[in-house]
Amino acid sequence: MLVWIIFLACILVFLALDLGVFHKHDHVIKSKEAGIWTAIWVTIALAFSGVVYWLFSNGMMDNPTGLTANEAVLKYITGYLIELSLSVDNVFVIAVIFSSFKIPPVFQHRVLFWGILGAIVFRALMIFFGVALITKFDWIIYVFGVFLLYTAFKMLRGDDEDFHPEKSFVFRNLKKLYPITSEIKGHDFFIKKMGVRAATPLFVALMVIELTDILFALDSIPAILAITADPFLVFSSNILAILGLRSMYFLISRMLEKFRYINYSLVVILAFVGLKMLFSHYIHLPEWVSLTVISVSLIGGILASLYIPDKD
Repeated sequence: MLVWIIFLACILVFLALDLGVFHKHDHVIKSKEAGIWTAIWVTIALAFSGVVYWLFSNGMMDNPTGLTANEAVLKYITGYLIELSLSVDNVFVIAVIFSSFKIPPVFQHRVLFWGILGAIVFRALMIFFGVALITKFDWIIYVFGVFLLYTAFKMLRGDDEDFHPEKSFVFRNLKKLYPITSEIKGHDFFIKKMGVRAATPLFVALMVIELTDILFALDSIPAILAITADPFLVFSSNILAILGLRSMYFLISRMLEKFRYINYSLVVILAFVGLKMLFSHYIHLPEWVSLTVISVSLIGGILASLYIPDKD
């Protein structure tokens, strides 16, 4: 429990420093700054594998799945890469949401910051229940496997390309529950207009981002549970990938057209993880195989995007 408390305290310190010190004043995040922060978050996440090794080698963690320190590190890195790669799809959707609600670039970091806080809470709950389900009901892993294969198939067909945030369930019902204004006044989520307190487009965008993150978590949580059912490894790899999502957004959102083949990488990763779940009781792949498939898929999608000419 002490390890969990220290880990969560460190995450809260990181977030407090992020908004309270490094991004205290609203400004447009340039590509260079986004690249530096992306490198920092990735370095922190990979360096954390040393902490994982230390915790498991010294028996300082509950180890319900009986992992060695080396196995724990491999599973952590594999899980982190899965979460990081699936976060790329999140970037595309966030870009559409900001564009749809006309959120100025200067305020986008603040919206994403509060979105990250909500994502941490929701994902913690989903991980807790996901681990509990797999531990209690062995057959649930087949349900997760089929769901991931279905998601991969939908992504391959491009069923999610026509996404209109202003027509989403959250936006339509939010209008019924609370007054909404199209006026943006600084970075405020709520303003008073004609004596009525109303939600600004920043708050609406935040709510839609929260909902879409929950939907994305329905893919990513089962995907990482295929790698390990250890609660700490699942949670830490997931949260550290989410923390780097903001800087990754500002880094690659301006280059979305260049990464047109990255979706095929995600299809391969989801399909592989889904099949791994379905055959988990019959075939036990070494962890380096999963790590290799995920890495090659990502690198292949990036290289194809950069070197294959765009005919359109």
